[in-house]
Amino acid sequence: MIIKKFLGKTEAEAIENAKKELGANVVVMNVRNAKRKGLFDFFKPQMVEVTVALEEETPAAEDTVSADVKAAVSAINEVVVSSINNAQTAQMESRQTGGLLNTGEEFSDKAFDKKENNAIEERLDSLQSLLEQQLQKPEEEKKEEEKKEEKASETDKFMKLLHSTMLENEVDEVYAGQIIEEIEKVNKPNSPFDFALANTYQKMILKFGKPVGITPSEKGVKVVFFVGPTGVGKTTTIAKIASRFQVDDKKKVALLTADTYRIAAAEQLRTYANILEVPFRIVYAIEEIEQALVDFKDYDYILVDTAGHSYQNTAQRENMNRFIHSVDGLVEKEVFLVLSATTKYKDLINIADAYKEMADYKLIFTKLDETTTLGNLLNLKLYTGAALSYVTHGQNVPDDIENFNPQKTVKRLLGGKS
Repeated sequence: MIIKKFLGKTEAEAIENAKKELGANVVVMNVRNAKRKGLFDFFKPQMVEVTVALEEETPAAEDTVSADVKAAVSAINEVVVSSINNAQTAQMESRQTGGLLNTGEEFSDKAFDKKENNAIEERLDSLQSLLEQQLQKPEEEKKEEEKKEEKASETDKFMKLLHSTMLENEVDEVYAGQIIEEIEKVNKPNSPFDFALANTYQKMILKFGKPVGITPSEKGVKVVFFVGPTGVGKTTTIAKIASRFQVDDKKKVALLTADTYRIAAAEQLRTYANILEVPFRIVYAIEEIEQALVDFKDYDYILVDTAGHSYQNTAQRENMNRFIHSVDGLVEKEVFLVLSATTKYKDLINIADAYKEMADYKLIFTKLDETTTLGNLLNLKLYTGAALSYVTHGQNVPDDIENFNPQKTVKRLLGGKS
């Protein structure tokens, strides 16, 4: 609603001025003579002031005005009309009774008009101010909602960015979607970006789990089998681990190889054994590994290199299975599946499934220096449920190997630098 005052030489002229500005639908709420304030205005003709009201009926305005505001407008109209009617009735009665009110106090028409008009004007000003405040509230609330929506939209964009970054690092789309969905469930409304990022970081670290390396036997020697496809770097990885045990941990280590298909691999491991001054033996049959258990019973670890083979070769898988289980019931054993970080995820799944039929294993990833994406580490961890143990990032023995670091890996998966 618009409430406004207009001046004219006559009441009709003042109303006409109001209609020119606000339209023909204005409602006259009050008419009074306006007193001029200038020094020489005393000699000028008397002016008439009218107070008019106009209720806005545009669809846009009605859409934004709440039910409370409409109720306030209706109440204001009733108060204003009642005030005007009361004033007009009292004025007529005063004139009819010679200006005498019920209290016996005498007023002139001029004094009555001035007092009553001033009271109406004060009420109109107060009601207009109240109306403006009521109309302003939805706008403020709307702006606040817009801010919240804008912030929520920015958070959504940030989560999409995290999702996109994971996909670029070759995290499988299923796992990336699951992580984002889990984070969105715990995100607080309008939470800052760093809150969402910290939640994602912690969630991915938890999914990787705690790294588990080779553990010592509770009693006697422990046999550790290293299995995996050809060309992933099993032999070099064994040499690095043997060096750690022998040089750093002062453990007694023996090296065996069952890879009789590749002479070069056996000779390579023999060279490492000579450098480290540890026993080395080539095993051609299951009976020979049983003899090695007797010969090296006082050692801490026997590290066994196995022949790499295609996961599609059934005969080789059966031979490997018998070889791994030949020590069951005799000594403690662990099996580590060695994989290259550069292998396609689909192939990794097939390899993991083939070796899962043989034994439970832990994971070692090699060749991290030959790829810029580490998504497969998370993919295989979530697919197999197997613990991650070691990662290698070069050919140098014994330097280019370390325990798997979930914090460093997650940082890279989320776009950070190692």
